[in-house]
Amino acid sequence: MNLKQLEYFIVVAQERQITSAAKRLYIAQPPLSYQLKQLEKELHTKLFKRTAYGIELTTEGEAFKKYAEKMITLSKEMKAEILHSDNDHSGVIRLGLISSAGNLIPNKAFSQLTRFYPEIKFELFEGNTFSIIEKLDNDLIDVAIVRTPFNMRGLKNKILNTDEMVAVFDSESFDFKNSSIKIQDLANKPLILYRRFEALFNESFSHQGMFPFYAVKCDDARTAILWADRGMGIALVPESIAKTYSTKSIQAIDHLSWSSHIELVWKKDKKPKPVVQRLIDSLSDF
Repeated sequence: MNLKQLEYFIVVAQERQITSAAKRLYIAQPPLSYQLKQLEKELHTKLFKRTAYGIELTTEGEAFKKYAEKMITLSKEMKAEILHSDNDHSGVIRLGLISSAGNLIPNKAFSQLTRFYPEIKFELFEGNTFSIIEKLDNDLIDVAIVRTPFNMRGLKNKILNTDEMVAVFDSESFDFKNSSIKIQDLANKPLILYRRFEALFNESFSHQGMFPFYAVKCDDARTAILWADRGMGIALVPESIAKTYSTKSIQAIDHLSWSSHIELVWKKDKKPKPVVQRLIDSLSDF
């Protein structure tokens, strides 16, 4: 087994087709297929299975993919550390990034950093908060920008932004007389819940003796906003996401505990590379 085989395996797993993977790797199909067969032969297991839509990973292939990604990442990290072991003005920063931080990142600190240190490069890994933190735990990225709430165990953090919760709704379907909505105004209204904030909302409603009606529950704030825009209910989401994606009414909610932070996080037990530490130091609350 060698690193080249691991790289081939990862690309094929991503493309799910030998043809497109070969094109991406700039090699012919026969040698690519041969290398994959050699890998399976060495591991004594099938890594791929054919379907009507191409090829997919087997259960063993899914397990192997995690290790393959780690080995490739460690190889790149080793080379980078040797080349830039004491260098804080060049190198690669592997940054995990949530989609809802798109209107906040990159900010002025990023542009200043790359202007003064043009040899700094970024590799972005996008996903939701939990998938990004999993990558951080597995050393697949150096630092991450994620949204609370999440488990902070083993992490250091720096708050980059505080987002208040707002209500998103179609004004033709719902009407609120005041400029800001009180929690009592949401009683008996069909609410659209971004599921990760369910505990926060339930605690507040419980304190008010209210039983909220969650007409829709989903796992993405953008989905909640889309359904609200189409009159299916009132979405309760962070303000920055609402302003980015909603085309309908957005109204503040007068409840202090309903907020979320976008945070920069990195591992406590791992000293950041000099170039990553420079990024951490350059970011302040904004």
